[in-house]
Amino acid sequence: MRTLTLRGGARVAVVSAQWRDAFGVVTRGRVQLELRDGGPGPVLGRDAGFWLRGTGVRALRNPGRRTARVRVVTPRPMEDGMDGMKDTGVAAGPTTGSTSRPHQLRGLVVTGLLAALVATAATTLAAALARAVGVGFEVPDGGERIPLSGFAVVTGSFSVVGVVIAVALLRWSARPVRRFVWTVVPLTAVSLVPPLLSCADTATTTALLGLHLVPATVMIPTLARTLRARTG
Repeated sequence: MRTLTLRGGARVAVVSAQWRDAFGVVTRGRVQLELRDGGPGPVLGRDAGFWLRGTGVRALRNPGRRTARVRVVTPRPMEDGMDGMKDTGVAAGPTTGSTSRPHQLRGLVVTGLLAALVATAATTLAAALARAVGVGFEVPDGGERIPLSGFAVVTGSFSVVGVVIAVALLRWSARPVRRFVWTVVPLTAVSLVPPLLSCADTATTTALLGLHLVPATVMIPTLARTLRARTG
């Protein structure tokens, strides 16, 4: 019986010959199975047992930041690399493979920024259409009309904030998807308060509320889906 230790973000390749008759049990943290095509497989929690023979799994990785441990049981001495493990465990550090943490963060940033561009363009276009049908977008306090560039700047800025939140949670949270949704949905709800308190006319208030929801419908599902794909 041997112990495999995986630090946060670590990945260790599975060699079929070494795992032919081995049975693993997660004794600490979480372990994700990486499929043969490089896609994320199921995430196994504490006390979960698994066989790898014939499953098409090519690697084990730790999707969280806390150290994970797998107890490996085999009826015969394992070959070469696995046979060299001590009971105290072999620590596998983060790798530069396709599912490594730096790769995950970069992918999330790129996807998030592209979504931010889409959200900004969609919001600005929606504001232009609203103005074309007669919505004034006038703020009573100053009597000024909100320019289209103002919608673009505000939408882009808050979309980038959403990306930063997602990246931080992927880096430091064990449950980034759930915590991301719990964070940004209330923030979106709070963002609807200023239009309601602006004392603008009904058309402007309604349009502003709708324009707040446009980027939310783009950013939240996109970032949540991307986080889920990178954490299994």
